[in-house]
Amino acid sequence: MSKLQELIDRLCPNGVDFKPLGEVCDFVNGFAFKSNLFRSKGERIIRITNITGSNVDVMDSKYFELNDYSTDLSKYRVQKGNILIAMSGATTGKIGCYNSNENSYINQRVGMFKPHDELSERFLFHFLSTITTELYILAGGGAQPNLSSNQLMSDVRIPIPPLEVQDEIVKILDRFADYAAELQAELQARRLQYEYYRNLLLTFNSSAYSCETDDAQKISVIARGGHSYEIQWKTMGEIFEMRNGYTPSKNKPEFWENGTIPWFRMEDIRENGRILADSIQHITPASIKGKGLFEANTFILATTATIGEHALLIADSLANQQFTNLKVRKSLANLLDTKFIFYYMFIVDEFCKNNTNVSGFASVDMGKLKQMPFPIPPLELQEKIVAILDRFETLVNDLSKGLPAEIEAVKARYEYYRNKLLTFNTLSA
Repeated sequence: MSKLQELIDRLCPNGVDFKPLGEVCDFVNGFAFKSNLFRSKGERIIRITNITGSNVDVMDSKYFELNDYSTDLSKYRVQKGNILIAMSGATTGKIGCYNSNENSYINQRVGMFKPHDELSERFLFHFLSTITTELYILAGGGAQPNLSSNQLMSDVRIPIPPLEVQDEIVKILDRFADYAAELQAELQARRLQYEYYRNLLLTFNSSAYSCETDDAQKISVIARGGHSYEIQWKTMGEIFEMRNGYTPSKNKPEFWENGTIPWFRMEDIRENGRILADSIQHITPASIKGKGLFEANTFILATTATIGEHALLIADSLANQQFTNLKVRKSLANLLDTKFIFYYMFIVDEFCKNNTNVSGFASVDMGKLKQMPFPIPPLELQEKIVAILDRFETLVNDLSKGLPAEIEAVKARYEYYRNKLLTFNTLSA
């Protein structure tokens, strides 16, 4: 008999109490930090976009200075181990455990749980992770989910086994979570290695990162094997036809109902990666205007809002106004490999992040972007670079092979045992 089963048989053989969350923990709603007071350094702000599931991702953080506010912000301070929840937006219902020792504070629409003595914080985390879909539905689902803290704390009921049982369950589930975290850390190290070699392979001369162009657009590069390759340089504006995406009117049902044409947003890249065949939302032919759809084998580049993301479209489609569509001009189509462009777009991403208009809504300086130098190596060299980077891409991103596949398998086992171990009988009278 396992230790857990022995504890259950001894301490709660007839089931356990299910209590509303509000009876076993307190809840703190985040503070409304002012976006115009966001800083580039200072105290970190945890926003709903930082809660993506399991952990709290603080890589894309905003900051503030404590002396910018007269309010006592101590109740909003996050400590290591605290459990956070996204209360609105696309990540509504997502649960994250804050694992940093750095001072951080929760923004509005982020909630923080404060368990009472009868409830283990890690037990709460594992339990809430089983009901994220239910929490999203409780928030209303759809395009604008919004979770009420009163509803959350009164309507959601949690099993409360004795603490010894909670602790044993946590030990089992944490072993899976820790192993998945170790694999994730190893995968991240490989991704950094991949990015290093990708940038190395795609750096043909130092001027490639500047906006300056001159008549000397050809250089010689000695590649491995002693071959000399001549690299031709042109500007982005010379290579690509550029078009803006747009959003068809939401007030016209005929533009959306029974739509079959992919219409891409940033959420599609987050959900499905950088090679896109289909979208989360679809539009109808009646919504198409101007020059028509973005063609397959062209690219979308985020030039407003979340700047510095791109994707290859492999189906005729459209995207929203956050994206600029890039299509190679017909006169150059035979000189550039589509996959080579895809990889060089990572260099373009970084250029975009560093060349934005700071007044008003963040956007890329399109004048500078059109003048950015873009290399045209011989196709033989492009194909060699693509072959190398494809292998790296498979190792770090292919869910059917290597570490990504192992991580998915561990997550599946964790979810299976989590659901099994957190299913209790209701205490009989």
